[in-house]
Amino acid sequence: MRLNEWINNKFIQSISTPIEAENTSTPKTQQSIKLSVITQFFPPDYAPTGQLIEELVKQLGQQGVNVEVFTSQPGYAFQSQTAPAVEWVDRIRIQRSRTAQLWSGRIRGKAVNGVLYTLRALLHILKAWRRNNILLVTTAPPFLPIIGYLAYLLFRLPYVCVLYDLYPDIAIALGVVSKRSLVVRLWNAMNRQVWLNAKGIVVLSPAMKQKIVAHCPEVTDKISVIHSWANPEAIVPIPKSENWFAHEYGLVNKFTVLYSGNMGRCHDIDTMLEAAKLLQNEPIQFVCIGGGAKREELIREVDKLGLNNFTFLPYQDKQVLPYSLTACDLSLVSVDATTEGLVVPSKLYSALASGRPIAVICSQSSYLREMMAEAKCGGSFENGDSQGLAQFIRFLSRDTQIGEDMGKAGRQYMRSHFTPKVISQQYLRVLQQALFSHEVVQVSRSNVK
Repeated sequence: MRLNEWINNKFIQSISTPIEAENTSTPKTQQSIKLSVITQFFPPDYAPTGQLIEELVKQLGQQGVNVEVFTSQPGYAFQSQTAPAVEWVDRIRIQRSRTAQLWSGRIRGKAVNGVLYTLRALLHILKAWRRNNILLVTTAPPFLPIIGYLAYLLFRLPYVCVLYDLYPDIAIALGVVSKRSLVVRLWNAMNRQVWLNAKGIVVLSPAMKQKIVAHCPEVTDKISVIHSWANPEAIVPIPKSENWFAHEYGLVNKFTVLYSGNMGRCHDIDTMLEAAKLLQNEPIQFVCIGGGAKREELIREVDKLGLNNFTFLPYQDKQVLPYSLTACDLSLVSVDATTEGLVVPSKLYSALASGRPIAVICSQSSYLREMMAEAKCGGSFENGDSQGLAQFIRFLSRDTQIGEDMGKAGRQYMRSHFTPKVISQQYLRVLQQALFSHEVVQVSRSNVK
């Protein structure tokens, strides 16, 4: 058997193993991975993507992977708007661009910051590419994966893309740009080249995989569905009577419905509002923690209607989350029907960890419905079904034992499927396969020469 045939057979065997399978690689194999993570958001930013990446790289580091992170100065931090240019945390090298973010609370400012960070990331790769043998590039900002493509063209550095959201599809769905515009055609062409040359593509849901395959069927085999996660050791169910956050905001004796996280254009806020109107004369409180484009709209509408069953709070520090997330009797997660399959609500996983029942607002075809049914942790409601949501809230408020059982089932489901340790094993396997695939190509080219 020729060398090429042997390598190809070995590669086929390796990728035929399900990604969820237990990792059997040796420490030597893991230590051979020198990973560079390129992402705009990273703590002290409180952006969810940054916090998830922090937990992921810590887990990979504990498994022997050499990791360095290139990120931006914080734009969404509680304590300070600056952070060290270089620091080491748990053996992870973190390097930040030296320039602070501009107008981070405005849409145009976010776009400018994204472009500037992408240019700085390119400069970083030009200087530091020799230190690593693989890149992990996120879609924060959305066009950042082009950095991986350029690194591959210039240095033959393999890369894996983590797609949090699908652009330009989201911009089209929200009516920001036309499907036939030049920007969309260029962006789609760029995406195609990025995906075709990537050694691995990670998406957060089966629906997202279907969307990408529809755009570029040639990359089907390199797409891995890996969910987000939460840390059940950090978020532990706390009875409201023992929760200082619930006491501070007067939630102990009220049935509390919590929406925690981004209230953006991709989230259904209207169904929640309509349900709150139906429940305004009952001892039920809606608590919205976070920010986003729809937050101010919701506050204005609540004031206009004279509703007194809403409490609005800003984003909470990471140390407060174990208390704020458990200061409720029901967690609410929503996805707007127009962006179904294009985004994934990361708040779902921390809600599962909190040990509280969950109500999900989503389309009939959403993968979230299957997850909720499998976990037996709450209810799913179509966009606009405020009557059904209100009835579910009323039902749980009158039978707390059922809610407790749902919360326990959801937490157990999360501990089995979506912990940092479980998910990092899946990422590790993607990185190993990506490096193996790259080595196969390099050996093949050497033999041809």
